[in-house]
Amino acid sequence: MELQHEIASSTSGERPTNAVVSDLERHFTVAELSKRWFFSANTIRRLFSQEPGVVRIARPQTRSKRGYTSMRIPERIAERVHRRLQGFS
Repeated sequence: MELQHEIASSTSGERPTNAVVSDLERHFTVAELSKRWFFSANTIRRLFSQEPGVVRIARPQTRSKRGYTSMRIPERIAERVHRRLQGFS
């Protein structure tokens, strides 16, 4: 309900907040970016491991199962890293 309220207020001429924009923004998986950029999945994970703004969904390790972390990379973060890699930052 909050999101709908913020979207409604942003369409009335007010500037939308970053939270609303990031909710509606395209998020890439590691596999999607590795295919687009022709890098291995490990390279993509390494590039974005310490990047602020990347969404990490973690399942902690238990006695019988290993921990697992899923990453979702917002489009604007991917563009920023891509510019930095090209030397345009």
